[in-house]
Amino acid sequence: MAATISAKWRISSSTWLNLSQNFNPKFRAQRCNRSFFLPAFAANHSCRRHFPPKPSSFPMAMANFSSAASAHRARLRGVIFDMDGTLTVPVIDFAAMYKSVLGDEDYARIKSLNPSGIDILHIIQSWAPEKQRRAYEVIADFERQGIERLQIMPGAAELCTFLDSKNIRRGLITRNVKEAVDIFHQRFGWTFHPALSREFGSYKPNPAPLLHICSSWDVLPNQVIMVGDSLKDDIGCGKQAGAFTCLLDETGRYNSEHYANTDLEPDFKASTLGEVLHLLKANFELTP
Repeated sequence: MAATISAKWRISSSTWLNLSQNFNPKFRAQRCNRSFFLPAFAANHSCRRHFPPKPSSFPMAMANFSSAASAHRARLRGVIFDMDGTLTVPVIDFAAMYKSVLGDEDYARIKSLNPSGIDILHIIQSWAPEKQRRAYEVIADFERQGIERLQIMPGAAELCTFLDSKNIRRGLITRNVKEAVDIFHQRFGWTFHPALSREFGSYKPNPAPLLHICSSWDVLPNQVIMVGDSLKDDIGCGKQAGAFTCLLDETGRYNSEHYANTDLEPDFKASTLGEVLHLLKANFELTP
């Protein structure tokens, strides 16, 4: 059963873009105040330039700005994480899953049309009920295998300990099922709240889950950061909600030319959760 979004943030599938940083004047104005990212020579540039440069040489590319702008760091009150591939070691072979659901030819065709990634759940929604059922069975089988091999990402415990020391909230958004989230909580020993799974009803890159978490925390979207390993799902969700974003790219795959022409660009990029911890320290005023 889908969770209920409070009236403050309730949106429909046709109008959720109006809440995004690109369309909502409130968020655009807040974005204009993000000059803390800029070195001194760029202080007089226009609002649309008040973003970090493309983080092609990260780790710590963004940290170069911290000394020049430490007095103007943004307030950060919460961190929202993806689960698979971010808080847990990647074990699900998504390419194999997509090929099993779509077939090799359709997979190749759809992948070529979507350089930032394939939204398999969105594709399945338009299928006939019986075809949908078979597709979900394939996905569930891959996810069960992932649960059996679940491992906590190195640096996750240290990052959570640091956030707790600052009383910074922790939330979780995953396209996986609630069973996987429950097992993750049991094995990890840390709790993320809210922890929204596929059963929520709206899933990344739709910003509805992130906005729901902000509402439950009573914070603004530009006071949280979305951390995840998917450019399309995690960064897309965060950007449309008006939040800060951090792409976790362990292998550097997003540095390839394949992703050069995508419209999505994270505010930060890191290769480990340890680097995420350091960039939070360097770039934000961490106050609950």
